[in-house]
Amino acid sequence: MEELEIKLKEEGKISRLTNKTFKFDPRIKDGFYSANYFLKSRKIVLENAPGHIVTEQWFQRKDGAMLCGIDESIAILHEFATNPASLKIEALNDGDIINANEPVLKVTGKYEDFGYLESLIDGILARRTSVATNVHEVVEALNGTATFSMADRQDDYLTQAGDGYATYVAGIKKYSTDAQGQWVGVKGMGTMPHALIQICGGDIVKAAKMYLNTFPEEKVTCLIDYHNNVVRDSLLVAKELGRKLNGVRVDTSKSLIDHYFDDKDTSGFDPHGVCKELIYALRSELDKAGFDFVKITVSSGFTAEKIREWVKEGVPVDMYGVGSALVVNDTVGFTGDLVVLDGKNEAKEGRSDIPSTRLKEVKYPIY
Repeated sequence: MEELEIKLKEEGKISRLTNKTFKFDPRIKDGFYSANYFLKSRKIVLENAPGHIVTEQWFQRKDGAMLCGIDESIAILHEFATNPASLKIEALNDGDIINANEPVLKVTGKYEDFGYLESLIDGILARRTSVATNVHEVVEALNGTATFSMADRQDDYLTQAGDGYATYVAGIKKYSTDAQGQWVGVKGMGTMPHALIQICGGDIVKAAKMYLNTFPEEKVTCLIDYHNNVVRDSLLVAKELGRKLNGVRVDTSKSLIDHYFDDKDTSGFDPHGVCKELIYALRSELDKAGFDFVKITVSSGFTAEKIREWVKEGVPVDMYGVGSALVVNDTVGFTGDLVVLDGKNEAKEGRSDIPSTRLKEVKYPIY
């Protein structure tokens, strides 16, 4: 992955990747993941109307989306199409900003050579572009504030590598798991879950010291909302650990109100969950006690909209942990259509071959 990192730095974006990066299930070749009617169509065409040259294009219906999944789709075509060298592939790049009805990929060749891969490419582009678009919106909202992806817990584990790649393309390069960073060579990060504190009988200091005993070369970021008393427990841990405490992570449930507000008037704001007022109070109390070096990470329900509001206001957050907002999969949906037959326009009503000056031909092979 060092070569990838070099290219990223040189080009400022993800370079064209291949099937050496993406690990494909060999059953794709047998049609295991293809919609059955595509398999039937291939058989019908092979037996009754072979040799026609078609152009298929892929597009979606959202303005300002961040494209992702192109390299993966090209790699799929190169690995599983019949006679891939005969295909003309024109494509945009992962990381490009695209608009509704703009073609992002065109493939020209014999239908029977690649048509059965249509629905796989639909799904790849939809998932990767949805994630990249979500992440891009979060990154813009962060305006340079640090963040990491906690999206591993928001979907089936098999989505982690692809989602992590799309997350990387869009600008977040810190993950909870190794799987999320598999395709881009980034290891997972993190310190302690609530479970470690629970095993210590609710003793946060004990849990932190056990962590440091096991990983003495690291500083610890303590998950601090176990007792729903963030300010009190942060000060307690800071006094015990001193400079070995890197930071605290506030992950208060939206259904709870932190005990800091037990004797305070909350009529002017909503005190539930990780609210701004709690973070202002936590920063103030840490600073007054001489712990200005302790960083504050927040998580639990952060969206691009909420982050944008907090960053604009200057809420004292050093890092945001974001999960579900990154991998909501209803953001972008792609459609693949045959639009050219033997050099002439041929498409269902309402569809046509959309011209594009942005598409670039991708030569075979690319590695």
